Amino acid sequence: MKKLLANAAQIVTVDTNGKNFKSGKEHSELNVLENHSIIIENGLIKDIIPNSSINTIDFDQIIDVKNKVILPGLVDCHTHTAFAGSRAGEFKMKIAGVGYEEIAKQGGGITKTVNSVRQISEEDLLDLVNKRVDYFISQGVTSLEIKSGYGLNLGNEVKLLESIKKANEIFDIDIYPTFLGAHTFPKEFKNNKESYIALILNSMLPKVANEKLAVFCDVFCEETAFSAEQTDLIFAAAKAIGFKIKIHSEQFNRIGGVDLALKYNAISIDHLEVVSEEDVIRLANAKIPCVLLPGVSFFLHYGYAPARKIIDNGGIVALSTDYNPGSSHIANLNLIMSLAAIEMKMTIEETISAVTINAAKALDIQNEVGSIEIGKKADLAIFDAEEYADIVYQVAKNLNIMTIKNGKIIYQNQN
Repeated sequence: MKKLLANAAQIVTVDTNGKNFKSGKEHSELNVLENHSIIIENGLIKDIIPNSSINTIDFDQIIDVKNKVILPGLVDCHTHTAFAGSRAGEFKMKIAGVGYEEIAKQGGGITKTVNSVRQISEEDLLDLVNKRVDYFISQGVTSLEIKSGYGLNLGNEVKLLESIKKANEIFDIDIYPTFLGAHTFPKEFKNNKESYIALILNSMLPKVANEKLAVFCDVFCEETAFSAEQTDLIFAAAKAIGFKIKIHSEQFNRIGGVDLALKYNAISIDHLEVVSEEDVIRLANAKIPCVLLPGVSFFLHYGYAPARKIIDNGGIVALSTDYNPGSSHIANLNLIMSLAAIEMKMTIEETISAVTINAAKALDIQNEVGSIEIGKKADLAIFDAEEYADIVYQVAKNLNIMTIKNGKIIYQNQN
């Protein structure tokens, strides 16, 4: 079937000329087309043509998006969407001035969510995940990463990953599962950390790999979580059985996470609030995407990652919600873009590159999605705006009116 997405005010292609990521100054190069339309065929972008040529071609379907802005389908490349329970009580503590690390030391934080996940049924967990995925789709998200990490034993980590797998089967978007059994140490192993690492190495990783429940292996490399040495052990085992590597690093302390990202050629390194300038340059030279999470800094009232330094030194910046119940209870990707512009001094063009092509690179799917280029999947987000700057200017307001995945309309705002 040949479809035409016609009469857009702007088509923000985020074209990379085949490079499939943007580094340094390239973040600002969006290649915006006016008076053009997109031809979709067999779920792919077949061509981008001037509006003057429309009448010379026959189409099976014409989708009129007059006075609308088209972006590549958005990519949310770091989320913890599979969780249960509320941590509103901790939010009150944070407002009162108690720090994230202190809450964790008191048995709160991730441990509280782990207890909720262990108690919930698989059916109820899937229902929660499905509602959240629906919300992402309504924003124009067509590719979504979801981590485990709130089970912290074999059965419940598998339960989380099974819920992510089922959600991927239910929805038309692509959901990429990440195994994060090394999120923190569960309370039953607080005094026997070596045994928990052995459980990850000998039971969790083989089970997840054999049942193909995750694409990536992630570790929270931090003083209150896993040391660099412990992270190294887990990554070595994970890579040996086929996992791609992602890492939480440099959020509160520098304990060697950047060295590990470089050693294992990580698909991405995420957080980086306290990354050194020397390590910014090393990551830029290695072309490892830096996934920045301004929602965490906003939610915890904590310093923001140095986006300007990363971009100005030729690095690759992606942005994500880090949607989770404790440190970034924010599922609104538009708000993340606005925070990046206001607080991290990224230009509007840079934020768009960071939630499209660079977020795709942070999931290793940049050859298929993330930009509007001939031959790529027809993953598109249509915004009720005549100028793409509105998407970031209208803080926390969802302007997306249509989400297209593989050329199929999967969400449409009827208002």
